[in-house]
Amino acid sequence: MSIKESFLVIVFFLLFLTTVFAADRITGKMFATRSEVIAQNGMVASSHPLATQIGIDILKKGGNAIDAAIAVNAALGLMEPTGSGIGGDLFAIVWDNKTQKMNGLNASGRSPRALSLNVFKEKGLKYIPLDGPLSWSVPGCVDGWFELHKKFGRLPMETILAPAIKYAREGFPLTELIAYYWESSVHHYKDFENFQTLYAPGGVAPRKGDIFKNPQLADTLALIAKKGRDVYYKGEIANKIVEYSKKVGGYFTMEDFETHRSEWVEPLGTNYRGYDVWELPPNGQGIAVLQMLTMLKKFDLKNMGHNSAAYLHTLLEIKKIVYEDRAKFYSDPAFNRLPIAELISEDYAAKRLELFNPKRANRKIPGGDPKLEHGDTVYLTVVDKDRNAVSLIQSNYSGFGSGNVPDGLGFGIQDRGSLFNLDENHLNCFEPGKRPFHTIIPAMMTKDGKPVFTFGVMGGSMQPQGHVQVLLNIIDFEMGIQEAGDAPRFRHSGSSQPTGETMGDGGTVYLESGISSQVIQELLGRGHRISSARGGYGGYQGIWIDYQKEILIGASESRKDGCAIGY
Repeated sequence: MSIKESFLVIVFFLLFLTTVFAADRITGKMFATRSEVIAQNGMVASSHPLATQIGIDILKKGGNAIDAAIAVNAALGLMEPTGSGIGGDLFAIVWDNKTQKMNGLNASGRSPRALSLNVFKEKGLKYIPLDGPLSWSVPGCVDGWFELHKKFGRLPMETILAPAIKYAREGFPLTELIAYYWESSVHHYKDFENFQTLYAPGGVAPRKGDIFKNPQLADTLALIAKKGRDVYYKGEIANKIVEYSKKVGGYFTMEDFETHRSEWVEPLGTNYRGYDVWELPPNGQGIAVLQMLTMLKKFDLKNMGHNSAAYLHTLLEIKKIVYEDRAKFYSDPAFNRLPIAELISEDYAAKRLELFNPKRANRKIPGGDPKLEHGDTVYLTVVDKDRNAVSLIQSNYSGFGSGNVPDGLGFGIQDRGSLFNLDENHLNCFEPGKRPFHTIIPAMMTKDGKPVFTFGVMGGSMQPQGHVQVLLNIIDFEMGIQEAGDAPRFRHSGSSQPTGETMGDGGTVYLESGISSQVIQELLGRGHRISSARGGYGGYQGIWIDYQKEILIGASESRKDGCAIGY
């Protein structure tokens, strides 16, 4: 063999080694960020590692899944105020293994009773602003904690809230993504003095690795732990919020807080290829998932191929159809007679599928007629040794919320009221004492009457789109739950919104990296407007319950700072 031939053999061998060993994972899809987490006794998954660890510690102390979920949520309100806190709302689905029953909790707040639609008209507003007191609704999170605890809790609230109180006093280091959103948000609230004092001390936002303390929130949580929910809604905390409201031109009164209540609701479900998927009814957007799945089961998605042009086109067009119904109907059922059963029915799905064009993107779709996002959020899920399961989501709505931080309390008030519509003919129109349309949705999946998967995806109007993509990855494409969350996603924006905003031109499809250029070209050829964006594709946690092996499998995607931990 000549020197030249020997050299070529060596080159080809090195290329072979590079191909085999440089990029390929040993197990799992190429886009998977890590392997799944597997444990036997209990598992917690959240968007912050320290909060997840708190949940595990509560389980080890003898707490159940509900105790751990409250503890994790309290910690997230401290550690991830860019998306959550006790100035926001909460929704949860709870599987109680003792009674073999699924329970839904709507812990969202209502608009101020002293505020009227005329106030917005007099100001010449077409939409409710995202910051300031006009965007407020009563925070429901704390009442949600105590409703969950009263029905299912095991440990005392002092024990459950103690870890968050300790971290608030002693401090915690900021994680990378939270620090990014924190810093990028601070300038937006430059005119809010209390906000700047609390979240940008000295005029500078804390950076990754900086230790942040919030002694005001520690005092507030300690008060709640000692005196219970009434201190927030009838006592010292409510009084401080109402006094602050008067100072900044808000419309809160003590009546708004004293009359606040959470509502236990029946989760709604649909069967998709042998699995029952469960969501909560409006005023949230969870039934959008059920509507989409009811239509999508008519298609052979697996043979289309994962993230192929045909597959993505189908999902996008079904999403557009459903979101027009979302804009038209999803609202507070206490104020409207909503055709919820009809919206998620097989007959209505067939009727709406008449609008689907397999070859061309629709530019404008009308809302249906059944006969009787700038948002950020935290999601967490817990399963305990007794196989009680909690799927819980909590949010300020838009980042830090309204920017209004009541004096001395250590948290901001949500801006969820900005999701009201100002058209008096719309079902989601602002009214005093009404719950606005809500984006945050927890989910759970059962098989043969038992929960097998508890999960959620964060991020405003991305959430139903994310739920569906994760579920299809698991059910149709047989991915593990880590792969299913890590797989490249799409996000479509531009459908009509419950707030009244609409583009009416088919909107824009945003695609994560990892979707091939050939698929993009095919989608362009079908008439889709394609773009890319940094972020906005959600954040996901999930826990799978394997009854045969008696194990729990956890996942937390790389789009957030979080993790799943088991023991």
